[in-house]
Amino acid sequence: MVTITLEVPDELAEQIAQLRERLPEWLALSLHQPALPAATYRYILDFLAGSPSPEQIASFTPPAEVQERLRTLLERSTHDTLSPVEQAELDEYERIEHLMVLMKAGSMPFLATTS
Repeated sequence: MVTITLEVPDELAEQIAQLRERLPEWLALSLHQPALPAATYRYILDFLAGSPSPEQIASFTPPAEVQERLRTLLERSTHDTLSPVEQAELDEYERIEHLMVLMKAGSMPFLATTS
């Protein structure tokens, strides 16, 4: 096992001291967090759980703050200045976008018959 020495604020040191035995577990869990904030996944799940119509699926857009974050990531990506965490975040947004494109494409036949 490796020993790591960190400098942390006193308040944080007190909290860490209370978790001393579980600290390796907490560190491991923090490294395996989802790439996106939970609110982003919740927004999409709430949308899908609402049984959206083909029209609603076709017009689905992410919230403004997600769109802004995506613009920032894409801009930084074009300049090769993304951190590995940001690259993972961008990759996850791309996976979600791919799924939404598939859903929208699946809705097209229904939209064509209702027009």
